Amino acid sequence: MASNQQTRPGIGELAKDSARGRIGVVMGEIGGRVQMRPLCGGVEWDAMPDQVVRLSSREELSARLTVKNGNSQVGL
Repeated sequence: MASNQQTRPGIGELAKDSARGRIGVVMGEIGGRVQMRPLCGGVEWDAMPDQVVRLSSREELSARLTVKNGNSQVGL
């Protein structure tokens, strides 16, 4: 049986903070909390480890498309 530690998204992966309903990039873990950053940059927030979950394929595709669309508006 896999533990939550093994199935939780790793650093640099997209994930969802299910408590807040926000999607972001996992930046690390400090003091028993997972630090996440918004997709297009900004201020990190802390999430409880048991509330950080992998994205479904559909959620991940949507998130990546949002980032790509945002980058195209600024010429990246």
